[in-house]
Amino acid sequence: QVHIAGQVAWNENGELVAPGDLAGQVTQVYRNVAKALDAAGATFPDVVRVTWYAAGWKREMYDAFNAGIEQAAREFDIATPPAALIGVDVLFEPGILIEAEVTAIID
Repeated sequence: QVHIAGQVAWNENGELVAPGDLAGQVTQVYRNVAKALDAAGATFPDVVRVTWYAAGWKREMYDAFNAGIEQAAREFDIATPPAALIGVDVLFEPGILIEAEVTAIID
């Protein structure tokens, strides 16, 4: 099992990508997850669960969230794995709109 936690929309320099843009942050999280999976010898088809934490979640944010998921699906040629979306008041740093935990299973 591969467990990847705390994936947010930071780039390799620790700078926030897509401030204020939920779709952009979701896509950056997927980019970061791709790197973490690769480091563990896993790929997106190995992912069995994604848990998303969304700061200040409101139902009207779903379209932007889904747009980020769709962009990542195109960028990485992946199907959407089973996921849960949990709304929280805030995440650990201002500006971070979304955080993901990912579980993958590899042989």
